Amino acid sequence: MNTGFIKVSAVSPRVTVANVEKNLQNALKTVKAESESGSSLIVFPELYLTAYTCGDLFLQDALIQSALDALIKFSKETAYSDAVICIGLPLRVSGRLYNCAAVLQSGAILGIVPKTYIPNYNEYYEKRWFASSEKVNCSSVIIDDEEVPFGSNLLFTLSSGAVLGVEICEDLWVPVPPSSELCLNGADIIANLSASNEAVTKNDYRKNIISVQSAKCFCAYVYASSGVGESSTDLVFSGACTIAENGAILSESERFAFDGSSASAFIDFEKLNSERVRNGSFSDNNEILRENDFTVIPAYVNEAEYDDVTRNFYPYPFVPSNESERELRCGEILSIQSAGLAKRLAHTGLKKAVIGISGGLDSTLALLVAVKAMEMLSLPNENIICVTMPGFGTTDMTYNNAVELIKALNTTFKEIDIKPACLRHMSDIGHDSDIHDITYENTQARERTQILMDISNKVGGILVGTGDLSELALGWCTYNADHMSMYGVNCSVPKTLVRHLVRFEAEKLGGEIEQILLRVLATPVSPELLPPDENGNIKQKTEDKLGPYEVHDFYLYYFVRFGTKPQKLLFMASRAFSGKYSEEQLKEWLRLFIKRFFISQFKRSCLPDGPKVGSVSLSPRGDFRMPSDAEFTEWLKF
Repeated sequence: MNTGFIKVSAVSPRVTVANVEKNLQNALKTVKAESESGSSLIVFPELYLTAYTCGDLFLQDALIQSALDALIKFSKETAYSDAVICIGLPLRVSGRLYNCAAVLQSGAILGIVPKTYIPNYNEYYEKRWFASSEKVNCSSVIIDDEEVPFGSNLLFTLSSGAVLGVEICEDLWVPVPPSSELCLNGADIIANLSASNEAVTKNDYRKNIISVQSAKCFCAYVYASSGVGESSTDLVFSGACTIAENGAILSESERFAFDGSSASAFIDFEKLNSERVRNGSFSDNNEILRENDFTVIPAYVNEAEYDDVTRNFYPYPFVPSNESERELRCGEILSIQSAGLAKRLAHTGLKKAVIGISGGLDSTLALLVAVKAMEMLSLPNENIICVTMPGFGTTDMTYNNAVELIKALNTTFKEIDIKPACLRHMSDIGHDSDIHDITYENTQARERTQILMDISNKVGGILVGTGDLSELALGWCTYNADHMSMYGVNCSVPKTLVRHLVRFEAEKLGGEIEQILLRVLATPVSPELLPPDENGNIKQKTEDKLGPYEVHDFYLYYFVRFGTKPQKLLFMASRAFSGKYSEEQLKEWLRLFIKRFFISQFKRSCLPDGPKVGSVSLSPRGDFRMPSDAEFTEWLKF
């Protein structure tokens, strides 16, 4: 099954300086354990078979020969494993000694990659012993009577969509690492065999470099460093193992563990490939800098079955899980929204904003954004014309929330009852007002938009749209009604994020306004186009019809951001919402999402302007271009 997941492991078993046999036995035990756990890629530290801190012992023939003999034995004794294994050793080639990574699978040595950048500063004196890969004058070496590819230009195909590249320690720390070239030539997983000693703050710096390189190259980065068994004559090593994917740290080991350390993670290489396809600059960089003399070596591994993948997925991809980060994100998003509206007002020379206020979440957020925009322009809140338009489904709860918020923010209040106009309109078109169908609902929605457009013309202002990203994705808006405005400030803000933005402002403003906003947050999401129940409460609840917005936002993020296939998306959602929703529910809502997403594109093809705030946007002008008449059949095959 093509799941797109591969399990990888960075390992740092206990190492003994210059005791090759002991290190070999530890390596064999580690491969056995990692293979049994399902790892398809196992990365050891730099020079593991000898240890990194052998010093001038690297000039001893006995040590170099023992390392080569150990590599041959290691290859034969790991023949049972389908995993690709990267292990470090010193190797003498054509009269020079190289710091190398051997890549093995199923008893074969697939290739040898020598280190390119040899550090010779501060505590490092590697040039005393090792030559750079730039000195290599051959493309292969003979090991155990077999010709083995040799060079820094080797790539290893792991599956139909995953390619491995290898670099060693210092290679990562230079301005343009070899891994950048490797990735431009097809690698999407980088193994780094390292021996990075510890110093105050170095661990954070090291993790940042790994994270940034994985982000810049849209790759997974598997980093394994030497452990505390290395010589402590002048330095201490911690066995730091880190796995990153596209800028995110997926797994890291405990440091300073005497019995060894390791980190494992499931890499989503389909997501990485999707990122590369979408990023035009990556392709341009590829064309400008790509080398054509790379050797590609087949080393196929099994992709992980969904049931075996232990990776968890955060259910709210639009919302940071960390509270302090979430607050920073909310502040930044509100600034983007309000700056966009302020710019549009300044450009047009208009000084007033018109908003239809329902007492619901979206219009509340739009109002809060408008207040901040007026502050940016040094204009009074009275320049915001807030219009309440009670209809057949308006409840006392939402009406009171709307009126109280308008007055508490010192904006201009206007109320127009749309019921008489709607009844007249339905009479004119011959529609029975007792039939509560789509015509009944959309009559109200379009009446409201007509009123707001005309008031905007009358007062010389801009009609601020309130619809959010989730509604646009699902087509949960009336064409040429709430679908339309003069500037849509919420157009790339999903519903799950709207709640956090309103709560953020509530806590910031405090007092009476905070209490009103908290009541808005407690109100069920509803367009209020159908009459309330017998107790005057909201009867028409959006999530009863569509399913939870938190699930649809999860689908939206991965579907648009990474082009994730439905079967994989369902698997991810079942993990993210495990124990909360059943797989049958998630499957039903995924079908609904796909159908509504496709059939609603015609609404998104003619959207008003509005600011992009995050990595997912459906603007037909810049972010998402899709034909309005595409079929969704292929996406329902799960």
